[in-house]
Amino acid sequence: MARDPVCGMMVDEKKAAAKSEYKGQTYYFCAPGCKAAFDKDPEKYLKKSEAHGHGMQHCC
Repeated sequence: MARDPVCGMMVDEKKAAAKSEYKGQTYYFCAPGCKAAFDKDPEKYLKKSEAHGHGMQHCC
């Protein structure tokens, strides 16, 4: 399981709606909208994840 960096949901890597590669790491998303938000500004979501722990906003 992986945590969607945009919304914080747990995502099964094998069933993820989308994924992105960033700085050599793969990120998995619960929905295409989360992927689009991440792709637009990955650092924004990675910094939020580090600063606030894992739980973020509710998604989809």
